[in-house]
Amino acid sequence: MKKILLTNWAYRVLSLVLAILLFWYVGTTQSGPSNQVSDNSNSTQLTSNRAKTFSVPLSLTVNSNKYFVTGYPEKVSVHLSGPSALVTTTANTQNFKAYADLSKLGVGTHTVRIQQEGLNNDLRYRFEPATIKVDIQPRKTVTYPLQVKYQKGNIASGYQAGNATADVKNVKITGASDQINRIRSVVAQLNVPQNAKSSINSQAIVEALDAKQNTVNVVITPATADVTLPITPGNSKELPLKFEAKGITDDNENFSLSSRTKRVRVFGTNSELKKLNSVEVEVDTSDVKTSKTKEVELDSKLNGVKGFDPDRISVKITRNN
Repeated sequence: MKKILLTNWAYRVLSLVLAILLFWYVGTTQSGPSNQVSDNSNSTQLTSNRAKTFSVPLSLTVNSNKYFVTGYPEKVSVHLSGPSALVTTTANTQNFKAYADLSKLGVGTHTVRIQQEGLNNDLRYRFEPATIKVDIQPRKTVTYPLQVKYQKGNIASGYQAGNATADVKNVKITGASDQINRIRSVVAQLNVPQNAKSSINSQAIVEALDAKQNTVNVVITPATADVTLPITPGNSKELPLKFEAKGITDDNENFSLSSRTKRVRVFGTNSELKKLNSVEVEVDTSDVKTSKTKEVELDSKLNGVKGFDPDRISVKITRNN
């Protein structure tokens, strides 16, 4: 009986030991590879690198009340490389500054290295261009009267332009003293379309011009002006049309000429208009076999006037048998 009890306890102890060993083995095989994958993933995220190029504004460190600087670009390219997360965040936020330090420089032309402020120390960077050439000149501000400029030849024949006016009488100009001294006039360049027949009210760009009508590199305030140019018909009167066939080679040939346009408005001086009772219209009939319709331009020189409205008419040509 005692022998049997000892045997049962031995089996129980052995079973417990085996269960503990089996539990340990299963736990080790499941958790070991998983932890290894996680560690590798974290390591990859921390060590992966990236490169990116983008543009950033360029600022200047300079006494802008005393000096005016020209020749520098508004933006420069920066080539970043380093940890992927840092590069992405920096490119998206651009939370750093690219600048050129001119604070210790005086009047003249200088080559200056572009620097940065605010980039993370783990990032590598390179600016393009790495250096810039700037011209530093004494700052000067003046006031100039504004003139309106436009192409007078774009006004339609028979129409006249009145005095062009702008909502700005004077403009303030700031720039380098040598550039300011080049200015000979400041104009608002009004765009007048070809063959303009009606008044124009439009915004015009203001420019400073030198003696050769070249644009001077200065800052103008305001940079635009609202300009009004009145365009009205000159002296005019309505007259009937008088047709005459041209290009006939045979005296026996004759043509009938007609148009749905019976009268046109004629523009000119009072003396020019007094001489006219009708508008002479010459029509080329040399290429007409039986009948044809042509667009004919009214000739202001032939009639001794400034122009017509309309200045082209449709003429029907019929050969008479």
